[in-house]
Amino acid sequence: MVEEPWQVQIFKRSLKKKEKFKLLEKNLLIEPSSIILDLGCAQGILSYFLRQKGGFWISTDLDFVNLKTTQNLLKKNLAQMGPGIFPFKSKSFEMVVSLDYLEHLENDELCLEEIHRVLKKGGHLVLVTPHTGRLFFLHKLRSLLGLKLEFYGHKREGYSLKDLREKLNKAHLRIEKHETFSRFFSEFLELILNFLYIRVFPSKPAAGLRDGHIRPSTSFEFKSRKKVFKLYSYIYPFIWLFSRMDKLLFFQRGYGLMIWAKKSD
Repeated sequence: MVEEPWQVQIFKRSLKKKEKFKLLEKNLLIEPSSIILDLGCAQGILSYFLRQKGGFWISTDLDFVNLKTTQNLLKKNLAQMGPGIFPFKSKSFEMVVSLDYLEHLENDELCLEEIHRVLKKGGHLVLVTPHTGRLFFLHKLRSLLGLKLEFYGHKREGYSLKDLREKLNKAHLRIEKHETFSRFFSEFLELILNFLYIRVFPSKPAAGLRDGHIRPSTSFEFKSRKKVFKLYSYIYPFIWLFSRMDKLLFFQRGYGLMIWAKKSD
């Protein structure tokens, strides 16, 4: 029996990634002829499933290590790019999908301007970022636990809906709808898992990656933590069950923010 790619194994036991993909799967409509820019594919964990929805995808990242790792999973249509001007012609894409990428950039406004430039008229943007605000207690707890933004590769904690709306409007990208995900219990569990990975089972990353080091970043690192992952797999059903308590918090905004926007000119 052929073993599943390590990225897929991580996905199947990730609370937040599965919730994120469920939202995407429900709302992402892709025509077979669509050309889509996958902006910030990291290790390809979500890109692998998104490509199965059809269309022609080009997956990019700032880090060569990420792309090399992703190549074994996605196989083709991969491109490394810098944090500035995109290496693509104007009006090249029907859609840009940017998952947990914007918060890693110093100049996020330039990125949004470039997204506008490479989108075709009437093109769409799907954007996911961490969600912030005054009452987001777990962001404060993360700091108290010593989990610095640099561990996540973040330049900022995240965005409020108001902040993103202003930045998107400035780039002539109009929000059509938005949703939040990962409420308190799911986010709390993710925080504890990040803490354990960084503080209790630390490993030296292969390179300083733009997406930090809160999970395995290469197959070698995954294999070196195989026993820990196996233990986690045994207790995952109980972790998942505990996370379902989020359903009691239907009135609460989640710690992840997903936005669907359209090029407005």
